[in-house]
Amino acid sequence: MSTSSDLIICEYCDAVYRREPLQRHQRALCERCGGVLHRHNALTIQQRLALAITGAILLAFAHSYPVMTISMQGLSNSATLWDSVMILSSGSITLIALVVALAIILAPVLQITLLIWVLAFAQAGRRAPAFAFSMRWLEALRPWSMLEVCLLGTMVAVIKLAGLLDVIPGIGLLAMAALSVLILYIAGKDIRELWERV
Repeated sequence: MSTSSDLIICEYCDAVYRREPLQRHQRALCERCGGVLHRHNALTIQQRLALAITGAILLAFAHSYPVMTISMQGLSNSATLWDSVMILSSGSITLIALVVALAIILAPVLQITLLIWVLAFAQAGRRAPAFAFSMRWLEALRPWSMLEVCLLGTMVAVIKLAGLLDVIPGIGLLAMAALSVLILYIAGKDIRELWERV
């Protein structure tokens, strides 16, 4: 008889399967709907924790340094992520500023913080206090963390403005690009695996 840890449920059609070990670059697909059941993940808890701490450092850089600097005829202006939210909030579209703040500041900060919280205890061989609450929030925050959308919009702005002004991408933009990839890698689609490991 299979225990619950041996079973996996398709999140799209609720079909139940027995979990099989996967090799590198393999993934298990649902026979009914074709949805991805789970993927092979070679990262250990220690490696995930190291990447989460790296993400926290990149997050500090992304918020502290300018995303881009624009200059024209001797005048220059630079903006951080927080500056962009403040500029949006001063106009008539304050609601958009709240959504932007949630998507590019609050959600990534909470994701990285919760990951470090859960993984630090897991590295010590213990289950974190409020583990289930943290895991639910990690899953709920995943669609709201939109650093990659902000990155794409910033890159479009840099390309469009480059023909009119002198545009210099800043350290914040590089940190945001690295952080986007990192968050997708460690908190993207394999969070459920932490339930079994921890």
